[in-house]
Amino acid sequence: MILDEKIAFSKQNLDQYLRELAKEFRKRNGKTMPAEIILTGGASIVANYGFRDMTYDIDAIILASGAMREAIHYVGEKFNLPAGWLNTDFMRTNSYSPKLIECSAYYKTFSNILTVRTISGEYLIAMKLVSGRKYKNDLSDITGILLSHEKMGDPITMERIDHAVRRLYGSWDFVSESTREFIEHILKDRKYMETYLHIRDEEKKSREILIEFTKAYPEAANEKNVEDILQAARRKLQNKK
Repeated sequence: MILDEKIAFSKQNLDQYLRELAKEFRKRNGKTMPAEIILTGGASIVANYGFRDMTYDIDAIILASGAMREAIHYVGEKFNLPAGWLNTDFMRTNSYSPKLIECSAYYKTFSNILTVRTISGEYLIAMKLVSGRKYKNDLSDITGILLSHEKMGDPITMERIDHAVRRLYGSWDFVSESTREFIEHILKDRKYMETYLHIRDEEKKSREILIEFTKAYPEAANEKNVEDILQAARRKLQNKK
């Protein structure tokens, strides 16, 4: 479980790194064989919406020759980025679906060789519902996406979300009961801004709890026990009050 957040990716430097990546890939692979990258998670949030101005990792589906690995490493070294700054690790999680490729939307082309696509709207919400991590930005991202589409005059309904979940994952089996109750409640309540601010505060507190816990017990926290750790810590804080 990685909680260290030293390098932030904004929309501006994200495009800069992708532009540099395209140039390096083209040098190594030539001009005739294109590549495609589908940005997911926080990178898609930063690219498509304004409520979050940065992310600390770039999850992606990479469709390219082996020269892309060399180019990613080169750009990381050049800009002093952490190892794996652009990675496919999320493809080993429940939020991955091979159908994400066909559900992605065009973002930009760099150096006439690298096409970048992103995930947005209800499909990104579906991914965040499956992740459902209370110490990350999953629930606030869902709320921020709903708020953004409401402001754009393109409100996302439960029907659209249900379609996206079933298209990507076949059913709601990968979504926890508490997360499903959350999305149903927020769509009914529609107090997106108020909810967003509240959840961001709760996520921050959860992250601070986990940082302190990992300092005291290195390597003890993982995706399976993190909820138990957070609940125990909150009960302890409540008892002190």
